[in-house]
Amino acid sequence: MKKVLMSAALLSAMALTPASAAMMKCTADNIGKSAMMMAPGQTPANKEMAMANTEVSKGKMGSACSHYMKAQKLSMAK
Repeated sequence: MKKVLMSAALLSAMALTPASAAMMKCTADNIGKSAMMMAPGQTPANKEMAMANTEVSKGKMGSACSHYMKAQKLSMAK
């Protein structure tokens, strides 16, 4: 049941994004917005977003952007 709910949440989040979604710019604001839209649970994309948020809080935007781009790629993969 838990997997069904997570899948439904992920599909609904994907439905709200355009089919030709481009990568978002790496800013603290965009990282925060993306983190709020992520489906709950331990997925590789969520782990990357958590690492990106940690790096933003430390002031290391270069490292945060790296994790953010990985998270975007993982969330787009099917």
